[in-house]
Amino acid sequence: MSRVSKSIKNAKVGAFFFILSIFVQFFSRKIFLDFLGDEFIGLTSTLRSILGFLNLAELGIGTAIGYALYRPVFDKNHIEINKVIALLGVMYKKIGFFIFGAGVLISLFFPFWFDDVDFSLGLVYFVFLSFLTSTLLSYFINYHMTLLEADQKGYVVQIYFQSLNILRLLLQAALAYYLQSYYAWIIMEVIFSTFFSIILRIKVKQEYPWLIIKSKETANIIKSYPDVIKKVKQLFIHKMGAFVKDGTDNILVFILVSLESVAYFGNYMLIFNQLTSLVKITFAGTGAGIGNLVAENNKKNISKVFWEMMALQFFIAGFLSLAIYYLISPFVVLWLEDEKYILDKAIILLMIANFFISIVRSPVQHFQNAYGLFSDTWAPAVEILINLVISFICGKIWGIFGIMLGTFTSLSIIVIFWKPYFLYSKGFNISVWQYWKRFIPLMTVFIISAFAVDFIFIEFINQTATNIFQWCLNGILLSLVILFVYGLSMYIISKGFRDFCIRASKLILNKIEKT
Repeated sequence: MSRVSKSIKNAKVGAFFFILSIFVQFFSRKIFLDFLGDEFIGLTSTLRSILGFLNLAELGIGTAIGYALYRPVFDKNHIEINKVIALLGVMYKKIGFFIFGAGVLISLFFPFWFDDVDFSLGLVYFVFLSFLTSTLLSYFINYHMTLLEADQKGYVVQIYFQSLNILRLLLQAALAYYLQSYYAWIIMEVIFSTFFSIILRIKVKQEYPWLIIKSKETANIIKSYPDVIKKVKQLFIHKMGAFVKDGTDNILVFILVSLESVAYFGNYMLIFNQLTSLVKITFAGTGAGIGNLVAENNKKNISKVFWEMMALQFFIAGFLSLAIYYLISPFVVLWLEDEKYILDKAIILLMIANFFISIVRSPVQHFQNAYGLFSDTWAPAVEILINLVISFICGKIWGIFGIMLGTFTSLSIIVIFWKPYFLYSKGFNISVWQYWKRFIPLMTVFIISAFAVDFIFIEFINQTATNIFQWCLNGILLSLVILFVYGLSMYIISKGFRDFCIRASKLILNKIEKT
């Protein structure tokens, strides 16, 4: 199966499960909020974020191993693949034991951190240790899935993960509705995590019968891969930056605002996370495909693919951002049937800005990973400092808005300005001006299109949505407007977008001719 074919298959599977799971996600969260309460959902979100901090111990090993696998996967070197996976197993087991010990140690502070919540400490510990158990399974049992992702077979992981995740949510919703039991809800997390780990282990063996599942390699193998260890050390700081951006918001909202506000904030973030997941799943095989592309070292093809990806991600980010701006708050009211869950428009604008940046950054990030460019460890350190300082200061003054402002400021400085320079100077080895000459027109087209869409929406589309049918109708009309205004503008201005449209149309026509 070709690189493009694998990417298309990943996209098909991702889109299918997104459509299936999004209804289950929103349906189940509504039941969880109604029958388990805002504070319990806030508690689980906060504890997941604490576990996210512990997962920093992973040090970016998975990304470094993925980088190390691109060449042997491309060459079909089974011996080297087995060695790299054995290295991953040895390192992950060490990290797993560390996370377990650190988790137990951190939990000793729970009586101080959660002294004013309405739940017993026994429940808090039960939730945390259950989440910890689910996390540890990825280190001890199903770490082999890294090979599937490096081989552009992420769809295999998604099929089983999403299927079990949907079933878990439905069972948890039923238990919440009929029993209102916190403990039953949590037990489902552990049971389904265990099922997923076992099933994935079996599937990996079927896909790669030559893979040594239980390697006898010891810690000495680490010495054979000094380059991987070097990348791991560099990636640790990058992982820290990613965690501060994505994982500390719930903790900061809990500390600076309230546990209940974590649930309110989480309702909106569920929508943003679902859309981000859709984009990531759709392009799940892209990282490995870019790794193979860089391994071929065709400069002209690398540049062409990069700008096709940039244009496509810009279009996706712009389309979704504009749609979210007009539709998200009416949806929250219809979904949760209470206006108390609506956040201020200023907060939503910053959420959208952060979401937009997180989407358009992915081509630069994928190519950096493919080139193994992780040496700019100062960049995430600065990003962390800017994010936390602004979030703490402004969060105390403006609450959630201030916390979002910290994230936006740090992303703007590091992701928008520094990362492209680093890729172009160290990876592509050409002037970064070549980047800005094509990036600025893309940004200009989006801004102009946003004003045009705003005018059309206000003047010609009914902005009220008293029922889900009216909301859907507004969404369809808005989508058509965005597609026409923004899509046409992108096609006229961006060569990368035209190249992608031509490539996609050829693939579709070939598919039709074959059928």
